[in-house]
Formats: sequence, C-alpha cells, structure tokens
Amino acid sequence: MYLRKKIIAANWKMNLTSSEVAPYLETFLLETKHIEGVDVVLIPSFTSIPKASELLEKNPKVRLGAQNFSFHEKGAFTGEVSAGMLRDLFVRYVLVGHSERRELFGETDHIVHQKLLTAHRHEIRPILCVGETLEERKNGKAKQVLEHQLKVALADLSHEDLADTIIAYEPIWAIGTGCTATAAEASEMHHFIREVIKELAHKEISQKIRIQYGGSVTPANARELLKSPDIDGALVGGASLDPRAFAEIVKASQG
Repeated sequence: MYLRKKIIAANWKMNLTSSEVAPYLETFLLETKHIEGVDVVLIPSFTSIPKASELLEKNPKVRLGAQNFSFHEKGAFTGEVSAGMLRDLFVRYVLVGHSERRELFGETDHIVHQKLLTAHRHEIRPILCVGETLEERKNGKAKQVLEHQLKVALADLSHEDLADTIIAYEPIWAIGTGCTATAAEASEMHHFIREVIKELAHKEISQKIRIQYGGSVTPANARELLKSPDIDGALVGGASLDPRAFAEIVKASQG
C-alpha cells in the first residue's frame, strides 16, 4: 500500500485582496512553522497571485495555485488567463472543474478534459473537482455521476499524468452550505473513485493518486475526515479565509 502525502489546499474564491495576502501569510506561516510532511497549496484570486508568488518564492512549505485558466494557449480571448501566464508566476497547481465553474459559467465535461490536458502539458498539477448534487444523491445516482465525470475528464491522459492529478471529491450539496458528508460517506465515495481509476489505468495508479475531500471542511470536522485511509487531504473554501482556521486544518492532517 502506498503512503500518500496529505495535501491541503485553500481556495479563497473571490475573496481577499492583494493587500491582504501579506498579513494572512504572516499569521499562517507562524502558526504552521513546525508542520512537516504535508503539501499546502494557496489558491488566491488572480489579482493576488503576483503578491503571493513574491512572498512564497523562498518558502517551499506552501505552493501556489490558481482557481481557473483557459485551455487556449493565447489569442483573442478577452478576460482569459493561459497556463503559460500562470507558469510565469510560479503557479504549480490549478483547480479544474470546480462545481461553481460548471454551474455558474457553463463549463462542460469536455472543457474540463481539455483543461486537464493543457495543465499537464504546461507541467501544472491539476486538482480535478468532481461531485454530485443533492438530487442526484437522493436518486441513487451519485456514483454514476462521478464515474461519468471522471471517465470523460481523464480520457487520454498518460498513466504518469493520471497519477500526478489530484482529485477533489466535492459533493455539491455540501459546498458552502455548512453541511458536510460524514467521514463514512466521504470514505465510501473516495474508495469508489479509486475503483474507477483502477478501471481506467491499473491498481498501482489508483493507489498512488491523491483524493481530497471538499465541502464545508472546518477545524471542527477536519481531523475526523482526514483519519480515513482513503481521504488524502482537503480542499478548503470558507474556512481558509481565516489563516488561523486554515492552519488548524493543516495541523489536523498530522493525525
């Protein structure tokens, strides 16, 4: 069995300005100065990336991520940001297929697939978000929805790129609602995702790939969730806006 390193990511969404990055990091880095053995990813808004990149340049404990990007390389795409532009700012991770991008901005499974291919081509590690709605769960279709999302998104990826993809299981009914899947519910879905990966590739890849849980993760529930052997980290939304709260979640990954 592979010992997978935990990965905890802070998705600020459309919150916090560039001027708030320095005080945030000052507090967070102080709170986590003794933490080792966990990958921490900061995913601020686009306007805050340059400042975060500057401040994190000499701090290998925290890697920089982006919330979105275009699968186009360059051209007449007003308002878009390319993978090459992110690389230029030392961005190493990028969210792909977050439910808010799918629901609010019409991103399809095909677009998600193209973004995954583009991210790997530019050596940016994608965090692929998948998850079901409350209606789909109630109708017994949760696993069917996840399987479809995974198979379309991950099609044509090499085994190497597949193993280097992070998957974030985010039940849509738990995002920003205060509702959280129980540790047992989350573990069941994470285990199912591994079974799909095993079908797409093979058992070794399914054991290597890291799967985060996302959906109203807080300091109060993080430790219980992260105890599961199938849950390899957390994608944190609202709670990550408070540097001390996010630090507590990172600490919870230590067991």
